[in-house]
Amino acid sequence: MVRHFLEIDDLSADELAQVLDLAEVEHPELSLTRRGVALLFEKPSARTRHSMEVATIELGGHPVYVRADEVGLDERESVEDIIKVFAGYHAAIAARVFEHDKLVRASAVSSVPIVNLLSDQSHPIQTLADLLTLRQEFGSLDGLVVSYIGDANNVAKSLALGVAMSGGTFRIAHPADYGFADEVLDEFAAKGVSIEATTDAREAAEGADALYTDAWYSMGQEAEAGHRRPIFAPYQVDEALMGVAKPTAVFLHCLPAHRNDEATDAVLDGPQSRIFPQAHNRLHSARGLLSFLTAGT
Repeated sequence: MVRHFLEIDDLSADELAQVLDLAEVEHPELSLTRRGVALLFEKPSARTRHSMEVATIELGGHPVYVRADEVGLDERESVEDIIKVFAGYHAAIAARVFEHDKLVRASAVSSVPIVNLLSDQSHPIQTLADLLTLRQEFGSLDGLVVSYIGDANNVAKSLALGVAMSGGTFRIAHPADYGFADEVLDEFAAKGVSIEATTDAREAAEGADALYTDAWYSMGQEAEAGHRRPIFAPYQVDEALMGVAKPTAVFLHCLPAHRNDEATDAVLDGPQSRIFPQAHNRLHSARGLLSFLTAGT
């Protein structure tokens, strides 16, 4: 049976722990020897491309980076036709897309694993790195309070699911009208996932084990920057906000950061920041995931 990874809970809790264990194996099984992995990017990314390419190489495989203009999903060819062709060349197909539905359609016809490198709905490959970073810091996520400060976006959604799967508590503080959509809240409810939501950043940060934030505007939203900045200004993570979390709390950010917008330099570069180990864990967690998905295939 082909396993796909479109959202973090496509893994069971036990499988998630297994992927994180594999991420920390120094000399993994070379499950991709003489095999290719297609890396299809509708949206560019520094960390995602580098981590996936090196992870593939470390497993003995050959990454093939594919730009959007080379394939033209649903323009030159349908998603289904492209995926069926690529599945004949590669051991796995990883894609960073605008619309999540393209991944769903891809997984419906692919004979090899489809990996979500980011969509408008979720970012589970980032969540793997986040959970690995927290596990390395605290030993376990069981009982941890992870507080996300800012826009309830795709990163926050996958993180909420991953924290819940790992036994932690997910809090979020967001401006009014920037919370999770009703359909996301319905999905959480259907999956038995409980979150704590507020519009007060200090309330969310109080006693937390980790504070996490993301850019106030993402790729493609640059025109909204001027509108969003005053709305999100009360949600900046600064030293005062870090001060109401636990003394042992860490700061996380998926990067790239707009410095002194969503977080100050003092926090980004401060002693509680783990943003660079977190970024490096993109490689290790990607290697663990690819190893899990392709071992024995």
